[in-house]
Amino acid sequence: MDILFRVGQATAQDVLDALPDPPGYSAVRALLATLEEKGLVHHAKDSRRYVYTVAVPEKRAKRTALKQLLATFFEGRPEKLVASLLDPQDQHLSHEEIDKIRRLIEP
Repeated sequence: MDILFRVGQATAQDVLDALPDPPGYSAVRALLATLEEKGLVHHAKDSRRYVYTVAVPEKRAKRTALKQLLATFFEGRPEKLVASLLDPQDQHLSHEEIDKIRRLIEP
């Protein structure tokens, strides 16, 4: 999704080429098909290729992904996500990063 938001439209090969540590081509195609089934992207046919574009605003896509992350790993509870981010055994946050998080939380 990040690649599509950045470039606007792309083929599966374009997405594959833009990934830093790419899986196989068929995995990228499968992922794009899954995203399309979920209504997050759509495609147009260009000769024999599918050209994919995003179907939802970036903010909505991020919100959907975050909800899925919360449900899958944190029992749907944002405080568990934040606690895991702040756990010194798991994360090596700088004092500056912790201060930024505190400023976001404090009213």
